[in-house]
Amino acid sequence: MNNTRIAAVDVGNDSIKAIFGEMEYELNIPNIIARDTEDRPVIGIEELDDKDPLDGIHIKVHSPALKDNNAIYRVGNLATKSPNGTELDPGSSKSEEDQTLVLLFTTLALDAVKEGNKNNFRQTKNVIDANYTLGTGLPLREVKEGKDAGYRSKLIGSVHQVEFLVTPKYQGLKVNIKFDEIKVYPEGFAAYINLVMDNNSKIINKDLIDKRILIQDIGGLSTDIAVIKNRNVDDDKAQGFNLGVSESLEAIREEIRTKHGVELDSRRDVVEIITKKNDRNHIMVKGSRTSVHDITDRILLDLAKKQYRLLRNVWSKNSQTEICYFVGGGATVLKDYLKTLNNNLDGFNIDFFEDEKESIWMMANAYYKLIMDYARKAEKQKVEQTQTKKPVTN
Repeated sequence: MNNTRIAAVDVGNDSIKAIFGEMEYELNIPNIIARDTEDRPVIGIEELDDKDPLDGIHIKVHSPALKDNNAIYRVGNLATKSPNGTELDPGSSKSEEDQTLVLLFTTLALDAVKEGNKNNFRQTKNVIDANYTLGTGLPLREVKEGKDAGYRSKLIGSVHQVEFLVTPKYQGLKVNIKFDEIKVYPEGFAAYINLVMDNNSKIINKDLIDKRILIQDIGGLSTDIAVIKNRNVDDDKAQGFNLGVSESLEAIREEIRTKHGVELDSRRDVVEIITKKNDRNHIMVKGSRTSVHDITDRILLDLAKKQYRLLRNVWSKNSQTEICYFVGGGATVLKDYLKTLNNNLDGFNIDFFEDEKESIWMMANAYYKLIMDYARKAEKQKVEQTQTKKPVTN
């Protein structure tokens, strides 16, 4: 019988962040896919296995959960080079998109084929049977609409197969994915858990647990504002909004193309230009270093004003709030603009995570803490039930 493996997966709009097992393996894959054919052309195919699999993910996905079954995709880095690459659109529901599932299955399959998992999963010829206990999440708006139950039911109880086609090292392998358990958490609640709990479910931030706080999670497609009091998320006051950074990143990408004639592959390229340590807000145009500060400042400041308006409105309805934490990839992009606005306007008590990785990986870390806590409790309960059933001997 297969062992079940812990997986915590944050299907973010920019990228997928995943943590596996005893935190011994992490994956970060750009959330972009492109439809493809079975035999993609490869220059120097005999050297294919010398390349990084993450740069050449080429797969066929079979799952009853997909609207478009048995489709072939380039995924992640490989898809960014395709003219038909697709990213999630603003206004779409993460729980209802095939792209969300394709990335989820791909990420799990990439873990399953790792050499270190040979003792965890059964392999028969070129087919690996992989069982997972999954912790993941959805935007607060979708959870409040009850879409988490439908999302979970699409996944559990079925077999989902990823076949690696022209992929370095894994070509010809198939992974059958089954879920022993799936927990779908609201993203705002997950952010709170990450703030106050360590990987062993111990409280690490005692100053926060009894405070009234807001957590504004700015993602690619949406923004969640969780209202925390009495150590719980106030479901009635927590709000989700269809406002993320994707539309603004797309606007920057389009204006750079129009003004400078430079075609950026994806929104992730725009994020890199905005956040890189050196030559921030600069691109190369015909070999010359060129500032795009005027474009990025105008568009991002406009988005920051909209985000600040959301904060102001929610805070006005929760006047005893003590602090608001901005988290997520969008918060990293907008941090300087939001700080400037706050200093010039209301002067709310707000905070950011100066460690960009911590902010970007916050959801994946939170799902990991939550699913590990669930797994520990389930194991303890199983042991107790086994002991209770032992026959009494005289």
